[in-house]
This record gives sequence, C-alpha cells and structure tokens, in this order.
Amino acid sequence: MESFARKNDSAVSPCLWVGTGLGMVLILSLNLPASDDLRQSEPVMVSPSGTVLTLKGAVLTFACLDCMGTLTHPPYEVWRDPHSADDGEKTRKRKLVMHSPSSSQDMGDHQFAVICSEKQAKVFSLPSQTCLYVHNITETSFLLRADVVTLCNSVCLACFCANGHIMTLSLPSLRPLLDVNYLPVTDMRIARTFCFTNEGQALYLSSPTEIQRLTYSQEMCDSLQDMLGDLFTPVETPEAQNRGFLKGLFGGSGQAFDREELFGEATAGKASRSLAQHIPGSGGIEGVRGAAGGVIGDLTRARIALDERGQKLGELDERTASMMASAEAFSKHAHEVMLKYKDKKWYQF
Repeated sequence: MESFARKNDSAVSPCLWVGTGLGMVLILSLNLPASDDLRQSEPVMVSPSGTVLTLKGAVLTFACLDCMGTLTHPPYEVWRDPHSADDGEKTRKRKLVMHSPSSSQDMGDHQFAVICSEKQAKVFSLPSQTCLYVHNITETSFLLRADVVTLCNSVCLACFCANGHIMTLSLPSLRPLLDVNYLPVTDMRIARTFCFTNEGQALYLSSPTEIQRLTYSQEMCDSLQDMLGDLFTPVETPEAQNRGFLKGLFGGSGQAFDREELFGEATAGKASRSLAQHIPGSGGIEGVRGAAGGVIGDLTRARIALDERGQKLGELDERTASMMASAEAFSKHAHEVMLKYKDKKWYQF
C-alpha cells in the first residue's frame, strides 16, 4: 500500500508491508521508475526502510486509514497486454496517487496503520509510528481470520476465533462491538475458507460443494428477503389465437378433434333403433383391472397362508421328532437302570 515508510517521510510512497509468524512487521520501500518507458526496461528497486513493528502472535492482516478514519484502498489497474493488436484504444497510464498534506497538517500524522495478529490488534499513527491503541483479543485461543471491512458507513475489524467466536472492533479506537459464539471449528475446511466481506457478511465452505453465508449485521438481516433472487419470473399463459379458415386449409398442420364431437349423437343425430349400439359395462376397463387386481390379491393371500401353514407343519414335525428322540433316550436309560438293579437283594441297596 502507499504509506509512510520512515518516520521522517513527508509524503506517501509505495511500500510493501511484511508480517512474520513471530509477530514482526517489516516495511520495505518500493522505488518505481517515474517514466512509463523506463518502467518496461528498468526493474523496481526494493530497499528496507528500517522500520520494525512488533505484535504478539503471527501477523494476519494489514489496513491503512486516512486521517479521518476512512479506509484507504490500494491503487490498482486492470492488466492489459502490451502486445495487443487493438491500436484504436489508448493505453492507460498508471499514475501513483500522491497525497500531499495540507498546510494545517504539515507537522502532524496523516495515516493510521491497522495491524492484527493471532492474539492482539494495534493501531499505529504514521509517519510518527506511535502506537495509539492496543487490544488483546484472546489469551486462551487464537484468531483464524481477521479482515478490515466496511459496515454501516464505517470501518471495523472483524475477527473469527478458533473457539468459534465472531468479534468486531471499532477503528481506529479498537473498541469491542460484538462477541458472539457462532461455530466451534471442528473441520479444518472452515478454518481455511472462512472470510469476511463488507456490510456485515461472511462466507465459508461448510462442505466440499456447499457455501455457508452468514451475517452479523441487523441491517443486512432486515433487508435479506429483498436481496433474495427468483429462479424465474411468473408469466400468465396467453390465450390461443383464433384459427382462420385459410390457415386451417393451407396450413398443413393437423388439428386434434374429439371423437364424440365428430361422430357423437350431438352432431350426427340420434341413431336408429335398428342399428347396433355399444353399451359399455359398469366398470369398463377399470372395472376389469380392479377385478383382476382383486383376484391377484386373493391368490397372493392364499399363497402366503399356504406358506405359513407349511412352515407351521414343518415346526410341528421338528418338535415331534425331538419328543420321540427324548422318549427313546428315557426308555433306554430306564432299561439300563432296571438291568443294573435286577439281581440285587433288598439288603444290597
């Protein structure tokens, strides 16, 4: 982003903010060639500015606010192919937006740098690099995602903690605005894909093919029904056009007619008594189908009853065989006892 790389800088310049996993923030100064012609041939010079800022935990996000607390968007441009054959369109030239301080702010600071890590958030004043606000977000857990978003014509810092809490902090004062226990992180997919967007919304992949959308803004929740789209627009079916005589004669397309309309008694008149007349039965085809269905149902029930009877007969046979085997074993045992005590006297027992 374009900011003040050193304490004694009087104007903003392109800078690269680098955050490390140990909470160190380094600011690198980018020197771009002033001429577009030289930009195609000369490289960009990158040099360390000597500025080092420290936080607790790994650095997650950066943001830059102007002196009024408004989010400063980095300059960007749509990429264009320099070898394009479209000569009629003029090639856009990139110009750096250099913010010149006013006369009343020559000796003051002109930017706020917002830095958030896994444990805390800090707001620095630039170019003096004075730490204005510090907020320790969590001590027992850590942040998975942090973004600076716009909400209700203001700017806030939205954070998603590993314990499932969604928190918002005001900027640049870092005053807690919201702390809601939303969803414990049980799947690493949520931790990898969770992101905040503007106007109090957030997205994450709840499954490999499903996107979960949520809001932490009451204004967005009230207007949610108006934002839902329709799959189609209901349109009334138009009435059929009257078919003209010539179009029906030379159109070549067939037209469906009702048999009763062509050959019924209403059009051809009542038939003579001597002519045969078809008198359908009471049930017709549906009656025949119903009768056939009833017969099939009776046959099915009879077959099921026979199967159950055969099963019961088989169980009865098994029980009879078991009883016969038990009786035979008892008879054999009784015979053995009788043979054992047959020749013994009464005094031998």
